[in-house]
Amino acid sequence: MCLDNKMVGKQIALLRFAKQMTQADLAERLGISFQAVSKWERGENLPDVAILPQLANVLETTIDNILCGNVRQVAYRGTIKVADMIEGIKCLQKMGDLLGKENKIYLSAIKGIDESMNTTIEAAFKDDFVFEAFVAEAIIQNLMAGMYVEITDVRRNFKHEHFANVVCEYARKYNIV
Repeated sequence: MCLDNKMVGKQIALLRFAKQMTQADLAERLGISFQAVSKWERGENLPDVAILPQLANVLETTIDNILCGNVRQVAYRGTIKVADMIEGIKCLQKMGDLLGKENKIYLSAIKGIDESMNTTIEAAFKDDFVFEAFVAEAIIQNLMAGMYVEITDVRRNFKHEHFANVVCEYARKYNIV
């Protein structure tokens, strides 16, 4: 993780403002000069590693939040393809066709998905729009876990622009673009 001094400084200033503290107030609580706080907030210096726990405590936040500016850092875990996600959802339907819709294995899988997602996945097997909602959700879950998806792949494979836009928004949010 590369630290951006200016971003860290802005985050410290935002957190300090939220606590209605002046630079002098924060400096006093940390036992340092207000000039040091000023330099942090201007992005000229970073807080010393030894002071970070105390700074996080005073600002009632985490060190990660101070250093990352509330941007979630995700470790890259690989690339996914939209076609694979589509195929994965289709495999659920195929499982019902192969095992039988009354088979306990199929019913348990569908019930688990329905309960954990508060939805009805079988609706996706009958409605193209709902199907793409599940594909989008599968991709988003992977993005949150650190996977990467090509924006051009998303735009090319989604029929409904709404879901392509949602997936692209999450890709940007999780810094996987």
